[in-house]
Amino acid sequence: MDEVPDWEPSESGPSLEVSTLQLFVTGTTSPLHGELHIPVSKYHAHRALVLASLSPGRSVIHGLSETRQVVWTIAVLRALGTRVEVVGDSYVVDGGPYSTAGHVIDHGSSSDEGLLNVGSSGTTLYFMTGLASLADKPITLTGMKYFRRRPIKALLTALGEMGVEYESTDDCPPITVQPRPPRGGHVRIAGTLSQWISGLLLLAPFAERETTIEVVGELNEQPYVELTVEMMRHWGLAVEVSDDWRTYTIPPGQTARPAEYTLPPDIGSAAFGLAAAALRPSDVLFRGMATTTAAETDHPEAEFLDLVSAMGLPMEVDPESGSVRVRHDGIELAPLDIDCQPVPDLLPILSTLATFAKGTSRFRNISHIRLKESDRVNAMLQLNRLGGDLVDSGEELTITGVDSLHGSPMSSFNDHRVLMSLAVAATRAEGRSRLTYPRAYRISYPTFLQEMTGVGLEMDITAPALAESDVSRRSHPIAS
Repeated sequence: MDEVPDWEPSESGPSLEVSTLQLFVTGTTSPLHGELHIPVSKYHAHRALVLASLSPGRSVIHGLSETRQVVWTIAVLRALGTRVEVVGDSYVVDGGPYSTAGHVIDHGSSSDEGLLNVGSSGTTLYFMTGLASLADKPITLTGMKYFRRRPIKALLTALGEMGVEYESTDDCPPITVQPRPPRGGHVRIAGTLSQWISGLLLLAPFAERETTIEVVGELNEQPYVELTVEMMRHWGLAVEVSDDWRTYTIPPGQTARPAEYTLPPDIGSAAFGLAAAALRPSDVLFRGMATTTAAETDHPEAEFLDLVSAMGLPMEVDPESGSVRVRHDGIELAPLDIDCQPVPDLLPILSTLATFAKGTSRFRNISHIRLKESDRVNAMLQLNRLGGDLVDSGEELTITGVDSLHGSPMSSFNDHRVLMSLAVAATRAEGRSRLTYPRAYRISYPTFLQEMTGVGLEMDITAPALAESDVSRRSHPIAS
């Protein structure tokens, strides 16, 4: 098992922590060939499973997610009495009132103990903290050691205004929630993270009186809130939304209806393969992804398709397979100038692409990106270790493209998007790079390593001493 970090990035820049295993990446300019299999969207999977659990009766969700985040959500729901079975390539979910009478132990969650282990899944924590009030006994939510230092004061305060009774030390997990339905009423929440708003929205239909949710300050990540509302309506829950998406009115005492739903492909995962294919000549089929523009795609990160297209990546739908194909003999990437407020999670991989663009890219409104699994702005400054040209001015990140990179040791901060984005950049750096906490990708894209090596990239997980020994043997072969 990989070590888990028990520290935070410093303001002066990322430091390297020690890990037993590391991800080694060897740079290459060789063309990519083959297929990438795009997994289903974890954003849709979380919401579909939670909504199905709240719906008395049977829902069928087509498509399976192997991400650890979704695995933790399923375990939490099972501990609350929801029956979730895998049948073929679908989840069959029998929802209804939450009950802890089933003696379930699953991935650290225990119905007998009233314990929900969210692992390191922020989405699971934010969605389930309020919904735990619908259980039949006090429920405690906890997670991995470093994750228990994640403050969620804004969400807890808003839940308290709704009438949720909870106890927490320093507004961090573990959080104990009492089994009393929320009262409802008027609540205010900062728009810093969409998951806070979604957590309130998912609970509000089950309140005793009408709930009004008012967003205070800037509204970040609006596409993710839009997805929550759209999927709530699919499961029969009523939500009224103001034109500016800053006020939500939810009638009380609702009952969700079972539904059938198909999970779409995950554009956030496809982004890493698309970026890799943009950095060298490629002929790669993205199996399972059938659209090339944001307008055609049901995903909160669909804008990535338009952005990478604007940078110059050619994408077309292959008529034989119906999937997207990227085919070119080498391209010159154009720089970007984008507002990161709606799509913060794309900054790491876009930073990698911008490092190879001809010109200077600007990423604006980046402050909330520092509140993710790591300070992702600070973490991506490690591209400068490779020879990149990134400047963080606080509210804006500027990246000037460079002609070449060189290998270097880096930290992933145990952040899946940072690890994968820096790894893709390192595939175009001369020599070898290495990254700590090499299996962080399993949180959101479990097949990342398999898929990347399958199309011709050189990545492997090993101990540093063994890797250096391997390099030495190749440099000085032993005579037979």
